[in-house]
Amino acid sequence: MSSEVETPPRAKPREKVSASLDRAPRLRSGRTEVPELMGTVEPNGSLADFIWFRTGGPAEWLVKPKDVEDLSRFLGGLDPSVPVLPVGVGSNLIVRDGGVAGVVIRLPKSFAQVTVEPGNRIRAGAGAMGITVASKARDAGIAGLEFLRGIPGTAGGAVRMNAGAYGREVADILVEATLVLRGGSVETWPAERFGYTYRHSETPEGAVVVEALFQGTPGDPSAIGAEMDRIAEEREASQPLRSRTGGSTFKNPPGTKAWKEIDSAGCRGLQIGDAQVSEKHCNFLLNLGKASSAEIEALGEEVRRRVREHSGVELEWEIQRVGVSE
Repeated sequence: MSSEVETPPRAKPREKVSASLDRAPRLRSGRTEVPELMGTVEPNGSLADFIWFRTGGPAEWLVKPKDVEDLSRFLGGLDPSVPVLPVGVGSNLIVRDGGVAGVVIRLPKSFAQVTVEPGNRIRAGAGAMGITVASKARDAGIAGLEFLRGIPGTAGGAVRMNAGAYGREVADILVEATLVLRGGSVETWPAERFGYTYRHSETPEGAVVVEALFQGTPGDPSAIGAEMDRIAEEREASQPLRSRTGGSTFKNPPGTKAWKEIDSAGCRGLQIGDAQVSEKHCNFLLNLGKASSAEIEALGEEVRRRVREHSGVELEWEIQRVGVSE
């Protein structure tokens, strides 16, 4: 199956603006005006440079705050009508080809610190990768966080979507998390306030998770390391980790696995343009090189249609799809 969807031209290098609060208070690009901040503000900031699919249009504003206070001041001064989208490493995301209006927040390395606390707890900045959090817990002899080794995103993204793998999920280990809300206020929420369900939380729209506190149990570092190695080996054997992909595409329906329904419907290897259903793990979509976001999303919808017609199962997207089509 093929589709003639034109791939958008490569964006030109974007101007990067470093701003400080003692200079002109606001910046303007197109129709949206934003406050300055101590971090960086990039108009028409490329998202395809780091989104795992390597596709999609730019952010109207790509913002990287210096610290929590900087982010709080920025959001507090931003027009409430301007949409805000937090993005981690873009591992579970389709950015549509027309780009994302408003502000995209990407946390820099200053938000990636991970520390051990008394009581078998790990405090992680939202920008820390799951493998980093799991490794810190292993070295401290804290068990229960091994599954984070199999989460290819950040701690902040994991908190927001209740990420899970290998029989565990964030709801099992989260004590509390700190957020900067859309209006700029900073709040720390206990785990129960997030209203966790399967791959879902009640995190408010536009809120940015900046830190999480996780609870583990005492464990032997060698046993914890062995479990992490097992997870890594299983992922390597079963998933297309070295491809341009977005991770698990669809949530597992009740009583079954998404990949089984996709395979049963004959979709393994199905292709639209340069977008393909992985032959290694058919709940993964791939960009074989020049796929557009439109082709990837269209392929996902075609998979959903075929599964629905074959088995009556309604697959629900797990990958977040944002922005506008061209």
